[in-house]
Amino acid sequence: MNKAEKTATIEVLKEQFANNAFFYLADPTSMTVAETNKFRRLCFEKGIEVQMIKNTLIKKALEHAPAEKNYAQVIDILHGQTLVLFSEVANLPARTIKEFRAAGERPVLKGAYIDSAVFVGNDQLEVLTKLKSKEELIGEVVGLLQSPAKNVLGALQSGGQKIMGLLQTLEERGA
Repeated sequence: MNKAEKTATIEVLKEQFANNAFFYLADPTSMTVAETNKFRRLCFEKGIEVQMIKNTLIKKALEHAPAEKNYAQVIDILHGQTLVLFSEVANLPARTIKEFRAAGERPVLKGAYIDSAVFVGNDQLEVLTKLKSKEELIGEVVGLLQSPAKNVLGALQSGGQKIMGLLQTLEERGA
C-alpha cells in the first residue's frame, strides 16, 4: 500500500469513526480462513460491517478525532490483528460474537466503543450483550407510560362492577 492509498484509507476511517457511535475491536488470531469467512458472513447477515485494518491506520484515524470522543483507551488496545466491527445497534456485535463463539473461542473481544464509553477486554462481552438497544429502551418506556393509564382504567372498571353489585344487593334486600 503506497502513501496515497494509506492517506485515502485513513480519511475513510476518520469518516466511519465519526459517523458510527458504536464500534467493536476483535482479535481473529488463529481463526482459519473458513472460520473468518463464516464470521464475516454472519455479521453481514445481521447488518454489521467488518473490516480487517492495520492498527497503525486505525491509530492515525483516531488520533485526529476531537478529545471529547475519548479514543485514547481504544488506541491503547490496538495490537496484534484487529477486526473492526461497525454497527448501528450497540449490542448487536457483542451478541453476534457470543453467538459465533458457541462453536469456538474466537474472535476475542479487544474492546468496544459505545457512545464515548470504552469497554476493554474479553471479559466485557457479557456486559455488552446485556446492553439494551434503542428500540428495546423505547419499548420499555412506552410500557411504563401505559402502565398507569391501564391501572386507572382497571380501577374505574372494577369500581363500576362494585357499584352494580351493591345496587343488586340493595335491590334484593328491598324486594
